[in-house]
Amino acid sequence: MPPGISGFRHTLGAGDFARLAYRLGRSAATGVLTVHAPWQRSEILVLRRGALVTTETDVAGRAATARLARIAAVTGATATFDGGAQTHPPGARGLPLVVWARQHLEAQLDQSRADAFTAELAGARLSIRPEQALDPAHLDEADRRILAAMAQPRRLDQIWPLARTPRFRLLCFLHFLRHVGALTVSGVAAAGVATPHRIATSDPRQAAALRTLGLSEASDRETVKRAYRRLARALHPDLQPGVPEPRRRELEARLREVTAAAQSLLAGTV
Repeated sequence: MPPGISGFRHTLGAGDFARLAYRLGRSAATGVLTVHAPWQRSEILVLRRGALVTTETDVAGRAATARLARIAAVTGATATFDGGAQTHPPGARGLPLVVWARQHLEAQLDQSRADAFTAELAGARLSIRPEQALDPAHLDEADRRILAAMAQPRRLDQIWPLARTPRFRLLCFLHFLRHVGALTVSGVAAAGVATPHRIATSDPRQAAALRTLGLSEASDRETVKRAYRRLARALHPDLQPGVPEPRRRELEARLREVTAAAQSLLAGTV
């Protein structure tokens, strides 16, 4: 295991859990990852060679994926990792954290955000940091064409025809690479693109509501909507049948909190 992976402790902000999961997955970490949040019970994740160990029989890993998404929606939590060999129940499966992190981050890009991302990258030259790139085992043909096109720094409009892949597919992959620190942006990029419907963060209540949703102060109306939809799916107790009653009450309380925050922000956009 690479140095610096075992025995760390981090406070998680917005988007940090997915990056941490990618790092652990890429380093093939084995051990126990514990996420502590002040308002809910700790989540204990057993990892084996970069994959989340799960005993669920669903090959697609929907329950494990939903669990990771719920953890990713939490901000202000603390993550600790203790590396080392672990025992696993017979028949245990593994959900690769690299695969989950990519799916989770790419799912955050909708058409509006893709347009803003395109404008942000306009004029910049993009390349890959080899030390952070995906393992070839997790690449498909489209990925390989994109990475081949980025073997030397190129602009987005140069990469697209070489990659021979749909524009949105390319942008999703680049969005993921940027968030895990695998994308290098150099040269002259577009100056800060104005975003409509900016949240008025001069109001302390608005700033607090943004923190509740795990968002930065540079958020707009569409970002708030996306964050709320993601949190609502992760927290809605009806989407988690069989959870104990105390946990159900915790989820309901947290859902009311994020709903109130989103309503406050959307009513106060300018």
